[in-house]
Amino acid sequence: MSKNDYPKEFIKLLKSVKAKRPKTVIDHILQHGQITTEELKDTYGYNHPPRAIRDVREQGIPIITFRVTGSDGRKIAAYKFGAPSEVRAAQLSGRTAFSSNLKDAVIEKYGARCNIYLEPFPVRELQIDHRIPFEIADDNGQLTDNVTEYMLLCASANRAKSWSCENCPNWQSNDVSACASCYWAYPESYSHIAMRDIRRVDLLWSGEEIADYDTLIQEAEKVKEDAPEYVKNVLRNHFKNKSS
Repeated sequence: MSKNDYPKEFIKLLKSVKAKRPKTVIDHILQHGQITTEELKDTYGYNHPPRAIRDVREQGIPIITFRVTGSDGRKIAAYKFGAPSEVRAAQLSGRTAFSSNLKDAVIEKYGARCNIYLEPFPVRELQIDHRIPFEIADDNGQLTDNVTEYMLLCASANRAKSWSCENCPNWQSNDVSACASCYWAYPESYSHIAMRDIRRVDLLWSGEEIADYDTLIQEAEKVKEDAPEYVKNVLRNHFKNKSS
C-alpha cells in the first residue's frame, strides 16, 4: 500500500509522531513500504530493531512482522503498517497501554508487589509488564486479558528487565520457550537468566531493616569483601555448619 492509499486520518496519526526513533521507522515505511532489521541496524544505527518497532506500536500504530531475505542470504524480520482500521482508539504512551481494570486484576492475583524484588510497592509505582516481551511472542503488540501473561514491576526492575532482554541472544532468535524459562519472565520458577546459567536473589531493606543493611556493609568492609560476596560466604558457612 502506497502513501497515497492510506486514509487521511491514518496519515495524520503517522505525522503526529515526533519522537526520533519511531518517526524514523514511520518515515522509512511511508517511503519504501517496509523496513527490515538490517536497515534499522545498518542505515539508522539501531542495534535493537524490535525496540524501535515497539516505539511505533506504542503510538497505537499497527505494525505487521514478516520475513525477507537479508543481504547475507539469511531470513530476517521486516515490518510494515497493518490495516489502518486496527489503530487503537487511544494512542499509547509506554505502560499506559494497559487498562486500569487489567492492573486491578493483576494486583488481585499477585498482590501489590514487584514480582522481581518480591516487595510491596505503592500501586502508582507498579507497572504492568508482559512476562514474555511481545517482540518475542510476535503478537503485533496486541493485548490480552489473560492475567497470567502479565506481572507487576517497580520502575527499577522494569528498566533492568528491558536492558537484559534487549541484550539477550534470544532477542533475535525469538524462541518463546526460552523466554518462558527465563528469570525475567517467571522469577518464581526459571532455569536461566537471559540464556546464561546463573541464579539471583534480589534483596531490599526498608524501614527498620536499613539498620541491618548498614551492619552488613560494615561487616563486609571489615573482611574487605563486596556485600554480595559477603552474603554468599555467610550462607555457605550457615549451610556448612547446618550439615555438620
